[in-house]
This record gives sequence, C-alpha cells and structure tokens, in this order.
Amino acid sequence: MQTSAGGSVRHFSGTYAEARAKFLDAAAARGAAIESFVHPAHRGALGEELATDLALLGAKDAKKLLLVSSGTHGPEGFCGSGAQVATLHDAELLARFEQAGVALLLVHAVNPHGFSHLHRTNEDNIDLNRNHIDFGAPLPVNADYAEVEPLVLPATWPPTPADEAAMAAYIARRGMRAFREAVTKGQYSSPNGLFYGGTAPSWSNRTMRGILRSYGASATHLGWIDIHTGLGPYGHGEKIYPGRNTPEDLALAHAWWGADVFAPFAGDSASADVSGPVVSIAYDECPAARIAPMGLEFGTLPDQEVLTRLRADTWLRRHPEAPDAQKREIRRHLRDAFYCDNDEWKGMVLGQARVVLLQTLQGLRKA
Repeated sequence: MQTSAGGSVRHFSGTYAEARAKFLDAAAARGAAIESFVHPAHRGALGEELATDLALLGAKDAKKLLLVSSGTHGPEGFCGSGAQVATLHDAELLARFEQAGVALLLVHAVNPHGFSHLHRTNEDNIDLNRNHIDFGAPLPVNADYAEVEPLVLPATWPPTPADEAAMAAYIARRGMRAFREAVTKGQYSSPNGLFYGGTAPSWSNRTMRGILRSYGASATHLGWIDIHTGLGPYGHGEKIYPGRNTPEDLALAHAWWGADVFAPFAGDSASADVSGPVVSIAYDECPAARIAPMGLEFGTLPDQEVLTRLRADTWLRRHPEAPDAQKREIRRHLRDAFYCDNDEWKGMVLGQARVVLLQTLQGLRKA
C-alpha cells in the first residue's frame, strides 16, 4: 500500500461513480470474487446505478474472516473507498492474508445513495448507524431530542443571532456533553430530523444482514472494520469499539488493537454511545462466531464545525425550495466535512488503515 503523495492520490476518488469504478476494477485485477447488490429504487446524483459491491479474497467458507466496510455514512465513503482500493493494490499485505488462511471481504458503499448524493443519511434520511436495532421491540426513546431539535434546526439557514444564542443558552445550562448526547445518540420520532434511526430496517440494513448470513456463515472468528470520518483530531484514526459491553469482548479488542481502543459506553471515545450501529448485526447473523468489531474514525474538521454542516444538510432536506447556490454550498461543505481532499490527510489514512488491518490479521491468525 503506497502512502507517498502520488501513491495516495490514485486510490481516492472525487465522486461515488469514480470510486465504484476504481473499486471494481481493482477487485477484478486482483482476481477477487465480486458480487453487487443494486439499489432497486434509486439512482445516483449523476443518474448512475447505485450498489453495495463486495470483493472477496479467500474462501467463502473460511473459518476466519475480516470484513472491511465503507460508506455507512455517505460521503465518509470517499475515505473508506480509498483505503479499500489501496488494500486491493497491496500485494504484500494480501499475501499475508493468503498465507494465514484468513479471508478478506471488502464491502464498498454500505450507503450508496448518501455516497453519491452527498448526504450522511440514506434515501429516507435514516442514519444507518442508528437503524440496526430490534424493530420488534419498542423503539428507543431519546427524551431530550425534542427540546434540542428547534435549536439545531432553526427556521432559516444560516441561523440568526437569536438562534445561536438560544443554542448557547441550552449548552450553558446542560453542558456540551449533554447537548451532543441529545443530538447525536439517535432518535426515532422525527423523520426529517438529525440522526434519525427509522421505524423499520432500511434497504442497506437488509442488504448487510444478507451479506453477513452468506459470507459469515462458516466463520468461527470475525473481525469487522467499519471506516468512518468526521470525529476527533485531524487525520487521526481513532479505534472505536462499538461491540458488546462485556469484559471479555473489550479485552479481545485491546489484545488485537492495543491500549488506544476507546469504547463509547465508557465515555472516553470521540463517538457517542449510539443505538443500532451497523456492526452490531454480526452478533445477530453470526451467533457462533467470536466477533471483534471496530469503527475506525478519521478526524477531519473540528467537531462543532462538522455538526454545523450536518445541521445545514438536514435543514436543506426540509427546505427543497432553497436557492440553487445555497444548495451547492451546503453540499460542498458537507463533503469537505467528511473528506479532506489533500495528500497529507490521505497518506495519514492509508498508513493507519494498513496498521489496523495488520493488527486484525494477526489477531485472527492467532485466534
């Protein structure tokens, strides 16, 4: 995996369509088994086909499997896709997987609609990391969201000084941590609001569950790296543990990935403790496997700036009558919130992603 400026640039893309083509071309050249799940109801921003694409290197019935997914949150896919394409070009790393008998499954664009249209959420404004819950049980309740929604999604954009003062007053009264928790942990009552989890499994949810049932059926050990962006210091890849809150499972994550693994439920992660992350379905669909999940989160802009741009994106969904110039500006700003289109950041991503893949391979090899 090349991490020089020139090497980094060639693995990344400027659009979903370009990213998909690079991924499929690299997978075919590497001789991977490819499968595509085409979205049945939507097209991309350029009229292109939307799909979640898979590339498998190794046996489909392998006992040890590493899954690496990208694009759970739309434009975060620019980063994840670049790391996946770089991996497909990394002969030395892939030889290690082959020698260890560990299968590698790359899942490209969990949320192809958001990736193409530059929305963090899917075609129904669903945040896929809030959608993988048990919909047969009562929906989770976020009692604080109703109070903060008018503050974060005002009637006009940009917010007026009065809007900003009202939000600042809430933060002064409740604290920044409580504010971020109320906004980001997930809500199921406001379909056109922030961090909406939906009321039923989304197409992406159903697709990912099918993938797990098909490709993870024989696995006794499963590692899953879901690549994200937008939280934490610029260019740093935080290793977030989104799995079960048990001493044994957390110990496994630390054994594989080191002391710098942080768990949202422990309160020391850049991420809130959210309901329904996509990686949680591994416990449902591969109950016989020993599972080690990670959200690998690369920092971009300051957290509050990222949230402001997310607020603008959600406001825009509520206001399709907004001027075209404003629409373009909000779209561009959202993309830039989740993808730092420069050589330095891309090199940081690829270097750290390769380390995590090696660590996970070693964990699986020794399991």
